[in-house]
Amino acid sequence: MRGDEKRVSIFSCHVHPDGSRIATGGLDAKVRIWSTKPILNHASELSGRPPKSLSTLTMHTGPVLVVRWAHSGRWLASGSDDEIVMIWDLDPTARGKVWGSDEVNVEGWKPLKRLVGHESDVTDVGWSPGDRYLASVGLDSAVLIWCGFTLERLRKIDQHQGFVKGVCWDPVGEFLATGSDDRSVRIWRTTDWELEAEVKKPFDHSPGTFFRRLRSTDGLTLYAVSSDGTMAVFSFDVKELEGIAPSSAQEQYLKRFGFTAPPLPEGFSHQMAADAVKAQANHRITPPPSPRTQGQDFGSATPATVRNSGEQINTLIAKRKPKKRIQPTFGGSLSGAVPSSSTNGVASSKPASRAPQRAFQDVPSSNHVSISVPPTSALALSVSQPFSESVSGFGLGLNTGESTEDYPMDLDGEVRISSLETFGQNGRGKRRAGDDMDDRTATKPRTLGGDRVRENVPVRPIASRGAAAMAIPALLAEGSGIAGRLEPPQLVTYLKAAVEGSEDIFEGRNAEGDDPNEVIFVSGKQTQWLDYVPSPILALVATSTFCAVAMQDGSVNVYSHTGRRLMPALSLGVPCHALAGSKNMLLALTVSGMLYVWDVRKQAAKFSPASINPILAASPNLTITSTTIRPNGAPVIQLSDGVTHSYDPALLAWTKLSEPWWAEGSDAWQGRQRTNNQSAARGPVTIIEGAISERMAVDSARAEKVRPAWWSAALTLGHLESKLHAAKALDSPQEYKQALLLYAKRIADEGFRAKAEELAKELFGPVYWRPNRDESWSPTTLGMSKRDLLKEVLNIFIRSKTLTKLGQDWQEIMKKSQSGE
Repeated sequence: MRGDEKRVSIFSCHVHPDGSRIATGGLDAKVRIWSTKPILNHASELSGRPPKSLSTLTMHTGPVLVVRWAHSGRWLASGSDDEIVMIWDLDPTARGKVWGSDEVNVEGWKPLKRLVGHESDVTDVGWSPGDRYLASVGLDSAVLIWCGFTLERLRKIDQHQGFVKGVCWDPVGEFLATGSDDRSVRIWRTTDWELEAEVKKPFDHSPGTFFRRLRSTDGLTLYAVSSDGTMAVFSFDVKELEGIAPSSAQEQYLKRFGFTAPPLPEGFSHQMAADAVKAQANHRITPPPSPRTQGQDFGSATPATVRNSGEQINTLIAKRKPKKRIQPTFGGSLSGAVPSSSTNGVASSKPASRAPQRAFQDVPSSNHVSISVPPTSALALSVSQPFSESVSGFGLGLNTGESTEDYPMDLDGEVRISSLETFGQNGRGKRRAGDDMDDRTATKPRTLGGDRVRENVPVRPIASRGAAAMAIPALLAEGSGIAGRLEPPQLVTYLKAAVEGSEDIFEGRNAEGDDPNEVIFVSGKQTQWLDYVPSPILALVATSTFCAVAMQDGSVNVYSHTGRRLMPALSLGVPCHALAGSKNMLLALTVSGMLYVWDVRKQAAKFSPASINPILAASPNLTITSTTIRPNGAPVIQLSDGVTHSYDPALLAWTKLSEPWWAEGSDAWQGRQRTNNQSAARGPVTIIEGAISERMAVDSARAEKVRPAWWSAALTLGHLESKLHAAKALDSPQEYKQALLLYAKRIADEGFRAKAEELAKELFGPVYWRPNRDESWSPTTLGMSKRDLLKEVLNIFIRSKTLTKLGQDWQEIMKKSQSGE
């Protein structure tokens, strides 16, 4: 599209919803925004008014494979080979010469947020109707779902078996379709993001790729881009394409079936004004007005002056509360509700600074300048004659005047006072010295170590452990049954831990010479903070609330995600054998066999340090294979013999969570018992049993051994009773409920009336129990009502052949208890 430059391949294009612009992305890693009027109107092209090239966006580091406008027209999404989805927003400060080139940006766009999550090229993105969601797909075979308002990641779908290259939404946003090189198109429900349908047959012999062409919103213009760096534009007459339905026809069709779109959140800057949507006639496009000002004067909104090219320039009126103004932002944000990584979509509530007196009219408690929009007829744009009589609605800088230095305008019809007053005549205003800088400035925030170039550190073992490591055997020689069996982790040059629920990384770097050792918190490619530590780093852990580092001198540092020390440095005396964390809980197991657990949020220990000697000293061949911690602070330690333990501070003893013994005869052992309860299937007890099954080989001699008559029943009931205690210890309510119902069914099948009645009494509690009077019995367990659980247990008893009468009797007791008899 540029005749004076060397052409580069264009991979994607997309037409703005109001038809005024088209965005392209290509091999040069740039996103370009073009005016469509010079493309469709030869006279406009010759006059250069408006200019064909509006803006060049240069934040990607790889070829741009896809560009997509939001339906509101406020935001632009782009995906690239650099694995990033970038969201762009209007920025009045970004106009002017493009750094490093001769290009000039007539209008400015800023990168609003980088969406990180793909592990390979981003091949396609798509906004759902109403911009409620944004979907992105890539060569990592993943489909990522983002919130269309906060831009936070909601879901990752990774069920495709090949590159995912296409994504689109149904007209009402209930289903999402993705196309992949695995020769399938899969349809996903937006209610739970699960698979609704899979289409394969039409693609059995397809080459595994697809092509996309773009039409304008009115359906009369077709755009196609090519690898030779050109774009072909095909313009059709209304008579050539019969039966084109306007967007309002779809709304009427959906109303016939009673469909009502769910309400959208209020206050987000890229949301279209409702009036702008209603203004679309059946056969006309009505873009919002393009503001044009002379200095600081604003008149009433009238169908404006007609320029030489026949375009209409609309005069605007700005209103505000006297002596109030929006704090000017250096980054030129267009709305206080623009969601970004720094504001999360919440408007700032800071007091506004004072502004000079002007003749603005009063409006009730508003932080925006309202724009009076002319009647629809004044801005109506004929589909058959695009842009011949009206300036495009989005139209910043698309006027036909001599200057392109227009004032910025929000798409929802509001102009920020800050953007008007920050930029004076011709957009070149100066900030007064008395104006305070807004903390939402778009300048790069200062970080501790963020200006340093990050270097890749090869992972190499470090042979020398220093004097502290040499003293460890002496510390452990005092008669302990586990002396010398717990080794500290291998000292290496580089360690890292991923932060729970995010893409952030907590790194540790050990120097091989005299340089200091350091820990670094990295978000994307940006160093957020760093700290230097006095001793070599042995282990790291990072949760959603804190980061911790264990050092060779036996100390542990705990940091927040901003680098603040949440706790004083902990001195354990000897190095750590293992370090683990979950939510607010931190676990440290030392080489001397002492276990520590802290609640970082409360800055308190969960229990006094406990020795693992009772579980490890039984055999000299036992080793620890896994050390983790649950969010409730329960430690989980699995040994080489398959037995998994936890420490119960109420009992002051180690307890068994599970062991291979149950696998020899329990019918409820994981792998033998099928369940449709997906949440329970992923619970911690099931994971532990799965790990035991994987590690412990099946002894064929034991399996074929003749067992006593009651072997299976005894081990099944014992296993389920043990599983109930384990689920309670690990705070897993779904697994507790599942084990309870299986236990009730088994004792009902066996006809064990005494066990059944004891279980019913335990769940029912005291007959005359009242809250706050009897503390010996709790009405709930793991957040579930015991009597509600009893109802389900009694239903199982009633359906059995042996305990029907017992179940009915207890149901009568529950009815009388509820009625107060």
